[in-house]
Amino acid sequence: MKAYVFPGQGAQFTGMGKELYENSALAKELFEKANEILGFRITDIMFEGTAEQLKETKVTQPAVFLHSVILAKTLGDDFKPEMVAGHSLGEFSALVANGTLSFEDALKLVSQRAMAMQKACEITPSTMAAVLGLEDKVVEDVCASIDGVVVAANYNCPGQLVISGELTAVEKACEAMKEAGAKRALILPVGGAFHSPMMEPAREELAAAIEATTFNTPICPVYQNVPAKAVSDPAEIKKNLITQLTAPVKWTQSVQQMIADGATLFTEVGPGKVLVGLVNKIDKNVATASA
Repeated sequence: MKAYVFPGQGAQFTGMGKELYENSALAKELFEKANEILGFRITDIMFEGTAEQLKETKVTQPAVFLHSVILAKTLGDDFKPEMVAGHSLGEFSALVANGTLSFEDALKLVSQRAMAMQKACEITPSTMAAVLGLEDKVVEDVCASIDGVVVAANYNCPGQLVISGELTAVEKACEAMKEAGAKRALILPVGGAFHSPMMEPAREELAAAIEATTFNTPICPVYQNVPAKAVSDPAEIKKNLITQLTAPVKWTQSVQQMIADGATLFTEVGPGKVLVGLVNKIDKNVATASA
């Protein structure tokens, strides 16, 4: 079975989507529609902007989403997903790919999500850190032993987790992870503590927007970050999408479940090849490709 996966924040690069815009009338039309919806020319920043400009939250999330979704739409008849998944923000791309959300509605939600997350980041100093070389349980136990808010946020592949929370708690957790035998515990250059309780204000804000948006019955299941299993019911997809902001991204578990359910080829659609790399680390026997 063909599985399509969609990257999240961090996959952006200057020049992303430019070739699509120049070589496809459909892509050009969708990019221009996006400029209108967002109220600024995001294409100028994507194609010509600096890394700093691309890193702005209001730009990053819509940019990665647009690259992924427009690339999928230009694949035409070759694009026949039998299951989809997205890493964090990538879940919105996946939901357009399987017909749950319209392009326009998803872009509006992604833009609102970015702004809400930015606001939440400004309330309390918070961050994320990558932890390499420890088992999931050890990472979870260390987080639980630290005073303050720090949780496992991204289960990227075995031995590669990201923790998230209050700045001082994450710093203390990094030291404790090293003592517990981590190869590395490294603070990441991110705006705040995504996928942690620190995102509660953003979750509340986004919940209203998601509830007010039409979700259709998808053409194939989405393996969502929160339950790490196939979901096809629009009401359940909504609920999981709202929970996602404060809950961990269970990427390892999602990929393992997709393989158990018959995925034989994982194709990454969007900027970069991060997810292909993670899939290969989760199961080196499964075939991968980039769109």
